[in-house]
Amino acid sequence: MRPWAILLAGSLAVASPACAETGTPIDTAVGDDAITVASFNFAEDQVIAEIYAAALEGAGFHVERQMAVGTRELVLPSLERGLVEVVPEYAGSALRFLGGAPSSDTAATVHALRSTLGARGLEVLRPADAQDANGLVVTADTAERLGLRTIGDLAPDARTMTLGGPPECPDRDLCLRGFEDRYGLRFRSFLPLDTGGPLTAEAIRRGTVDVGVLFTTDGALTTGELLLLDDDLGLQPAENVVPIVRRDAIERFGPGVTTILDRISSMLTTDDLRRLNVMIAGGTDPAAAARVWLDANGVPVRQA
Repeated sequence: MRPWAILLAGSLAVASPACAETGTPIDTAVGDDAITVASFNFAEDQVIAEIYAAALEGAGFHVERQMAVGTRELVLPSLERGLVEVVPEYAGSALRFLGGAPSSDTAATVHALRSTLGARGLEVLRPADAQDANGLVVTADTAERLGLRTIGDLAPDARTMTLGGPPECPDRDLCLRGFEDRYGLRFRSFLPLDTGGPLTAEAIRRGTVDVGVLFTTDGALTTGELLLLDDDLGLQPAENVVPIVRRDAIERFGPGVTTILDRISSMLTTDDLRRLNVMIAGGTDPAAAARVWLDANGVPVRQA
């Protein structure tokens, strides 16, 4: 979500990144003449779902939308029950939610997710290069001054630095606790801010904190002012965006569904999601942002 599941170590929180506990009722059932595309209730997932929906419409499919439905706790059971048929997911967070053990290895994580969902009548299609995971961020000036390129590079200086991030970070295995256990980082102090949001980005820029926890798709990473450090020891699970589709929908509507969604995944990058998040933060509607991406990538859409 973004992978709130990342920041919250397994629970949907972009919150997912945090999502509300309830969402819009879903009343679309399997068996009609439409492919029902749904999203979690945060903007990044919604714009990906809009990309899927518009691309399918451009290929001639009739599509129904159920956007901003709610959290993973609501959306995945709705997918299993056939109330919706296509959902953009984040591989590591989905696998963790289902009781699996994701790793930083995309192929292994996606394989495990396919094995888990296959028995439930769900297909995991091609993963995109785009990933939305937790990341550690510094200013470009700090990176140049200290020679920082990876999280491991922080080790000599962490004791003089303040880390900023979500209030839950000190207790999370994929946040401060993980940085301590996996990397041996011991920061001088921790400042509770927001969950991968504008407060943290601004605190990094202003020097209120030396290092901040942001999502890897944060739009603040588009300007060059901030630098995402490479997770060189693979603490964060692979959070590649993956379409999850009901198998009976593929059987009913044909292999073109898979072809279209796999094509989207073959083109969607983390940088794309950053730029889309900037557009949405600036007031662009997710459907309009999706159309901009589709047009830029030469994907046909249905003309209004």
